[in-house]
Amino acid sequence: MKPALFTPAHRRAAFVVLASCALVLGGCSSLKNFFGSKKSKSSKPAELVEFSPTANVSRLWHVDAGKGEGRIGALQAPAIADGRVYAAAVRGGIHAFDLQSGAPVWQYESKLPLSGGPGVGDGLVVAGSLEGDVVALDASTGAEKWRAKVGNEIIAAPAIGQGLVLVHSNDGRITAFDETSGERRWFWNHDLPALTVRGNSAPVLGPGYVFVGNDDGTLSALAMADGHLVWELPVAEARGRTELERMADVDGTPVLEQTTLFATSYGGQTMAIDAPSGRPLWSHDTGGPGKAGVSAAQVVVSGPSGTVWAMDRSTGNGLWQQAALARRNVTGVAIQGDYAVVGDYDGYLHWMNLSDGAFAARMRAGRDPLRAAPVVSSDGILVAEDTDGSISAYRLSP
Repeated sequence: MKPALFTPAHRRAAFVVLASCALVLGGCSSLKNFFGSKKSKSSKPAELVEFSPTANVSRLWHVDAGKGEGRIGALQAPAIADGRVYAAAVRGGIHAFDLQSGAPVWQYESKLPLSGGPGVGDGLVVAGSLEGDVVALDASTGAEKWRAKVGNEIIAAPAIGQGLVLVHSNDGRITAFDETSGERRWFWNHDLPALTVRGNSAPVLGPGYVFVGNDDGTLSALAMADGHLVWELPVAEARGRTELERMADVDGTPVLEQTTLFATSYGGQTMAIDAPSGRPLWSHDTGGPGKAGVSAAQVVVSGPSGTVWAMDRSTGNGLWQQAALARRNVTGVAIQGDYAVVGDYDGYLHWMNLSDGAFAARMRAGRDPLRAAPVVSSDGILVAEDTDGSISAYRLSP
């Protein structure tokens, strides 16, 4: 990492990540990821198990989107909209690719370290930087529409809709900008605990509301009109005697399906919540730092240990668990057809049957880690980005 990108905020974040590694809590399987030291036998990633594939997965294309996030912990992922894949780079600007072929559509060149996003909506592509910049582009052409600034780094994708661009910065603040002009409309602050896991959830929009996961394990609903707090609910209670043990961040972006929110926490809890009222519908004592995958019948989450769990979407009852990816630093979960998909530290993507969690397919995207959950288009194409900025697309075949 270049010194110019290593701010005091990054030093604090690095401490948090390293401390988490030392206790073998989420994110890192060992200090080797940062210093190259030898792993103890107990902390080695699980060896990949052999199985007979039952899903036919083919790679459609592979492209380079610029210098990726490396070790900054942004969990940077592409965005898909209107037949295109959009990706931002810490060094390399913002790119648009054709979803079906991977052919480049446009490139926005920038020297800003664009780590947050991009987010896409209402004809805009918006990304944030490690220096607090917010850049909004025309989604069709890549032309710059406006710029703005917040007071801290941005490592989550902005949300766009209902006339606003919502940015979650690393100091816990949500800032709302006018979609058209970039003028700041309102902001909302949430206090941070002493230690947090590196990462932030992206804001999620509902009719008249914006929902945001917080580093103290809570989920908040804000009014889109002025940012006032409508309700706040703990997804996971902070437990333990030390600040390290009490980390309970909601860093995986919540999923809104109709009027139900699904949120999971580093503190080991997953919840279904009635979005308008904030009323809990069910809770399950498993969870993790990554985004939950939600299918028609299931909610699937990956935990800090690497175990993947599935719960009944209506009741929260446990259905299955897959423990064979222990200590492989698995990503959040994507749902592609009848499968739950996660990536790992060694660049592998793993497809698991939603029916029982058995492995159905495995492909290697590359040799760099996959840290962000893959994303799936409305027509079923899965897209994953590694920490070096390489993007791959996959389709399930009959």
